[in-house]
Amino acid sequence: MKVKKIPMRSCIVTKEKLPKQELIRIVRTPNQEVIVDLTGKANGRGAYLKKDLEVFEKAKKSKILDRILEIEVKKEIYEQLKNLI
Repeated sequence: MKVKKIPMRSCIVTKEKLPKQELIRIVRTPNQEVIVDLTGKANGRGAYLKKDLEVFEKAKKSKILDRILEIEVKKEIYEQLKNLI
């Protein structure tokens, strides 16, 4: 039997390589909107964030999502992220 490969992704704050299920994906769509991608398959530029409140606070404070996605992330997105964590 073949062993299934686990997709690994890097958190933009901690730079840790973690399984995709332990991260939250935030996407800038081609329409220049920022959304939280729960499916992990939305079209656009994505960034992964570890499901940890401390990591979330660091990302919000340093505005790293704005730099990675090259667009201003609205407060509603941060609220949605906080509720998911």
